[in-house]
Amino acid sequence: MNTVYLKAREFIYRNARPLDLARWQYHFENGSKDAVLNALAYYQNQDGGFGHALEPDAWNPNSSPIQTWVATEILREIDYTNSTHPVIKGIMNYLESGKDFDGKYWYNTIKSNNDYPHAEWWHTESESACHNDYNPTACIAGFIIRFANRDGSLYKLGCRIATEAFEQLKSAERQYDMHTTACFIRLMQYIEESGEKDIIDLPILKAKLLVQVNGSINHNTAEWETSYICKPSQFFNNRNSIFYSENKDIAEYEWEYIIKTQLPDGSWNIPWGWNDYPNEWDISKNWWKSNGIISNILYLQGFGNPLKA
Repeated sequence: MNTVYLKAREFIYRNARPLDLARWQYHFENGSKDAVLNALAYYQNQDGGFGHALEPDAWNPNSSPIQTWVATEILREIDYTNSTHPVIKGIMNYLESGKDFDGKYWYNTIKSNNDYPHAEWWHTESESACHNDYNPTACIAGFIIRFANRDGSLYKLGCRIATEAFEQLKSAERQYDMHTTACFIRLMQYIEESGEKDIIDLPILKAKLLVQVNGSINHNTAEWETSYICKPSQFFNNRNSIFYSENKDIAEYEWEYIIKTQLPDGSWNIPWGWNDYPNEWDISKNWWKSNGIISNILYLQGFGNPLKA
């Protein structure tokens, strides 16, 4: 079997959370979607939102939009689309409640983050807690459009927010943050999958996102190992993506880079850290490493590396 794969597998079995082990088994060992869903459900609160360090940089047990967004990303990762499942119904309940939402954006951070170990970027200085950004709001709007009842008020809210987000992107002359761009990509994908073609002009959205993606990817590969920068894998992990052709060379380079930078323990370097809570960061760093392993092995597979050969 492939050495990169075997070393990665060893790290997962020695260090991963049950959720990430279930994700690994689903992708690479014929594991079940149900096992992932069952593990994911332990991070869901009674209000339907997610907390409990599902996003490992914030140990807040309370529901928040960012943690809930992470749950939607995991559902997407395993291609789970049954809108009647309690996990998805719970997410809809949380979003429909209006909690952590100001009428235009779901809050990027929430005040109670400050009460638990967290990275400094999840610290909240103001009561409003709103960063006036479409991360994760654009993605959440897309999730609503994809899965909400089309006769309900939540679906109408999702459509409105999607339209507002699109209008902002369409008129923007600035380069967006890579995380915000990724959320717009999800919005595009969810709308395509919903079959609703009249919500926004998808060809214009795609054209704008091509520009944003091309401008986001850092081609200074010397910075990749030590800096938190944008690589192609932020936006796509296979050659079928609409973003591949214009970023072919750097995307193929990342395939090689992943192989050559695996650490002896089977993981990859995490190019960020916390200024505070060093003991908790040591734990979160290991959680991030498991997530990074899954992402990197999926990227290698998406680019044709026969991992288990």
